[in-house]
Amino acid sequence: MKTTEIAPGIEIADLALWLPKQKVLAVSDFHMGYEESMNMRGILLPRHQFKDTKERLQKIFASLGTKPKKIIITGDLKYEFGTVNRDERFDLIDLLRFLIKNCEKLIVLKGNHDKILGFLQNEKLKLATKASIGNILLTHGDTIVDDSKAKTIVVGHAHPAIKLSDGIISEKVKCFLRGKYKNKTLIVLPSFNLVTEGSDVLSEKGVSPYVNSAKNLEVWAVPEFNEILHFGKLKNLNLKH
Repeated sequence: MKTTEIAPGIEIADLALWLPKQKVLAVSDFHMGYEESMNMRGILLPRHQFKDTKERLQKIFASLGTKPKKIIITGDLKYEFGTVNRDERFDLIDLLRFLIKNCEKLIVLKGNHDKILGFLQNEKLKLATKASIGNILLTHGDTIVDDSKAKTIVVGHAHPAIKLSDGIISEKVKCFLRGKYKNKTLIVLPSFNLVTEGSDVLSEKGVSPYVNSAKNLEVWAVPEFNEILHFGKLKNLNLKH
């Protein structure tokens, strides 16, 4: 797999973050059950989220060349807030079984959508609000957590995307962001919800308290599987909308 270093010892591997030395893979915001929830609201969507998610993860695992020791989901594994719909339950169980087969330990960090996760208990699954890998802290990003020992903070929650245009056609694609939070390096992961692209960082207000200003954030876009485009800082971009 073609990986791109976003910070020392931290690489972008498609829509995942890869720590090669520690063999840790981090992904965020699957929002499983999104299609069923939309269908229940009268917005009809074809149900291919689980199939597409599993296939994309399989490509990532096959390309790494080694089995991750840990996979960390940085929150919002599910979509519904206070309930678990039928398709969401089955897809979550199948997804976690698949992930557990492809790592030694799976850690799920609770996001603001993850109010009900007790039914997912498994001896190889750990539920937490944050995780530390050396001096790297991972958390969902909807609330501030204690980061006193961290030099790098990795969050999800914001679903960053960027709109690219050739002057005629525009397309919104998922992206990674890197910036600063206090005196620490901040990395924001794109969502792994393959039904939607996310929120345009050029025109939409961020939702994470870790992101105070978008203009100084650096952007790595992922327009398709394992294609990584580095655009530099947002304030220096002149992308047409």
